[in-house]
Amino acid sequence: MSATKELKVRCWIDIDGKKFFGPGRAQLLIMIEKNGSLSKAAKEMGMSYRKAWAMVEDMNQRGQQPYVELHKGGTQGGGAELTETGKKVLATFQKMNDTITKTVQEHTDEMLGLI
Repeated sequence: MSATKELKVRCWIDIDGKKFFGPGRAQLLIMIEKNGSLSKAAKEMGMSYRKAWAMVEDMNQRGQQPYVELHKGGTQGGGAELTETGKKVLATFQKMNDTITKTVQEHTDEMLGLI
């Protein structure tokens, strides 16, 4: 009987030992960019608005610059958009993850063959 083996890697950034940015927050930024709305982004991710809002607030407060600009509702409705900093952080994180994934894929067969 052969066992199913997988090599998994996840990357995230800690600030002062506390998780700050990783795949979940990157996905939230992608959904905000796609939908132009925090509530729509949260809904599409199956996340409560409150949790999504808390994540955005944390990124905006602990990052060097805000990542998301929120627009209050009203007659024309609210919205959300990534700031230039948010766009740069997301693009750099995605590029870094692509490089990590490629490197892991190049070595997976060899590594799992040794296990």
